[in-house]
Amino acid sequence: MNKEKCENLEQVRAKIDLIDQELIEMIATRQFYVDQAVRFKRTAEDVQSPERVQQVINKVREQAIQLHTDPDLVEKIYREMIQHFIQRELKEIRP
Repeated sequence: MNKEKCENLEQVRAKIDLIDQELIEMIATRQFYVDQAVRFKRTAEDVQSPERVQQVINKVREQAIQLHTDPDLVEKIYREMIQHFIQRELKEIRP
């Protein structure tokens, strides 16, 4: 993503609004693929997969560090998002 210095608060807010839109689009895309993944899972253990969760958390923390952003914040966001998707998937596999 291209970062540029803003000259006023309105420019800053416009950039933040654009980023928010892109984040929502990316979350929607991630949800689309999570919804597909549930077709390949048979049990609650397959859905919850603590090993996979930790793998994702480790990866995003490392990416956050590389991009000089707070890895604790990124982890918190991802844990919340992953929990939401796990609950969504569990509804699909449970009768």
